[in-house]
Amino acid sequence: MATHGRDAARELPAARQFQEEASGFRKGLGQRQLQMIAIGSAIGTGLFLGAGGRLREAGPSLFVLYAVCGFFGYLILRALGELVVHRPSSGSFVSYCREFFGEKAAFVSGWLYWLNWAMTAVADATAIAIYIAWFGQYSEFIAGIPQWALALVVVVLVLALNLVSVKIFGELEFWFALVKVLALLVFLVIGTLFVVFGTPTGSQVGFSLITENGGLLPTGVLPALIVVQGVVFAYAGIELVGTTSGETRDAERVIPRAINLVILRIAVFYVGSVLLLCLLLPYTAYSATESPFVTFFESIDVAAAAPLMQLVVITAALSSLNAGLYSTGRIVHSMAMAGSAPRFAGRLTASGVPYGGILLTAVVALLGVGLNLVVPEEAFEIVLNLAALGTMAGWAAITMSHMKFVALAKRGLYHRPPYRAPLSPFTDWLTLAFLAGVLVLMAVDYPVGTWTLVSSLALVPCLVLGWYLVRGRVHEIAQQRQGFTGAFPVVAGPGPIPGRRDERP
Repeated sequence: MATHGRDAARELPAARQFQEEASGFRKGLGQRQLQMIAIGSAIGTGLFLGAGGRLREAGPSLFVLYAVCGFFGYLILRALGELVVHRPSSGSFVSYCREFFGEKAAFVSGWLYWLNWAMTAVADATAIAIYIAWFGQYSEFIAGIPQWALALVVVVLVLALNLVSVKIFGELEFWFALVKVLALLVFLVIGTLFVVFGTPTGSQVGFSLITENGGLLPTGVLPALIVVQGVVFAYAGIELVGTTSGETRDAERVIPRAINLVILRIAVFYVGSVLLLCLLLPYTAYSATESPFVTFFESIDVAAAAPLMQLVVITAALSSLNAGLYSTGRIVHSMAMAGSAPRFAGRLTASGVPYGGILLTAVVALLGVGLNLVVPEEAFEIVLNLAALGTMAGWAAITMSHMKFVALAKRGLYHRPPYRAPLSPFTDWLTLAFLAGVLVLMAVDYPVGTWTLVSSLALVPCLVLGWYLVRGRVHEIAQQRQGFTGAFPVVAGPGPIPGRRDERP
């Protein structure tokens, strides 16, 4: 009997108990699309706009911070990759939280992650509005359009495109990502040539720009450390590769390849791009109101270069907004199927698009348009901090789910796949310590970071109240899966495996 129970624990999660999460979805994403989505989802607003302000605040040390955060991003992706190969799911880590920690954990992690992408949608819409407004120097018509109106048009347009089908999403994201990647490659090539041979204007380039302007830490250690939350936001989206697994053909083979390739490419694009920016202009030349890439191309007096790069930057932000709506639609659908989100969020179109969850996120993005109306100058920084909180909550959920999975595998209750996270659980503990450190740094970033954390405490009673409102339906649905909800996987049969406790509210 014990052997039968262990076999059921290994086999059932992939086979039966979470089937309702995938019901109605289409396997519309192929390897070509997934590779570009995996790269493009993490190359967006945080790099193309956020890096300008971060360079101004932290100086050249920013490329080191990108390298450190990229390392932890790698650890998180490897942990997620192992879970995906264990059981592909469009519910991603929320589904894994449900499997390993129960319904409360899935409820909390799901809504915090939804908050992340909802705030990211606001940040992206805000960034796109800022980017478009940049063209006001060439057109009086554009100069006369208020920032909130631009943000509104962007949200409505991307929402409409996202509601069509996963195939349309995949193609859009493929081309969005391709434009971003090619633009960064062009910048890396041109920037490297300028560092080696000099710029057309004869301006100073090279490591002397760093050594003669205060070194790596011109503003001090603390200001450099404080911008880490902004760097974390820049990497937000790397976990999207897990969300796509439920709609990817041959996910067990394709996902590990995507993860292995994306880490190297992101490291080159992020760390390489930021280092080059430091070698091409003094850190004081950059600002939070303009993409650092546009700043560089403006500096070399090539008339068409800056507008073209600005169009690329707009594409990058559109890609991030598009991916955010996609991701939250699937995550909230998974929660709705488990009773943790409104029933409306579980609805699908005939082509398999979870329009309920997408519309729920779009509503928040539209509310963010109001933020652009009231405080257009501060809108991006406010939502960036809120989004960073949600990102860290998601990464913590991935790490803890992987820790539990590895622990249960050591007890013989699961079988770890060949694709494994290296040095776990040590690397899992290291990742959790890193995330805790980022929270501390955010707390000392007065006033925006401090007030973000303080105001986030309001989420606690909201989550508690929300759980008590839905717990009845959650447990009813869990019972229908012929099992129980707790700190261990649901097991088929007449009852729980002896010695395991049911989770009760």
